[in-house]
Amino acid sequence: MTEEIVDSPVGWVAKHINSYVDSDGGRGHEYYGVNALLLTTRGRKSGKLRRTALYYATRGDDVVLIASNGGSVGHPLWYRNLTADPNVTLQIKDDVYAAVARTAEGAERAELWDLMVGVFPKYAEYQAKVEREIPVVVLTRTAD
Repeated sequence: MTEEIVDSPVGWVAKHINSYVDSDGGRGHEYYGVNALLLTTRGRKSGKLRRTALYYATRGDDVVLIASNGGSVGHPLWYRNLTADPNVTLQIKDDVYAAVARTAEGAERAELWDLMVGVFPKYAEYQAKVEREIPVVVLTRTAD
């Protein structure tokens, strides 16, 4: 039996996820001109699988995400979940796989931040309006 996945409760995100899943990544990978993936984390309190859609870029074989939360004061729930349990599942187009997450720091963070601002310039606006340093997340595929 497959464990149930709870999708984002945000209406437009849930629609994006449904389109992505229903088309096996054929629709939704490119979202408003930016590449998007599906990230599934384990809820740090509930223990349930939680799925959201996020913009991403790649560096070599790794995937890079920004935990911007749209420039909100606090970190997004998905980020808090993966800091509690870094083992996640990614879907990029029709490729679904396990990965391990870590937060980039120092020079690596600066390099990857610039990469992601190039992908989605609003990240710089989000950072300018909050005091917290917005995390940059690196995801590495785990052995199958």
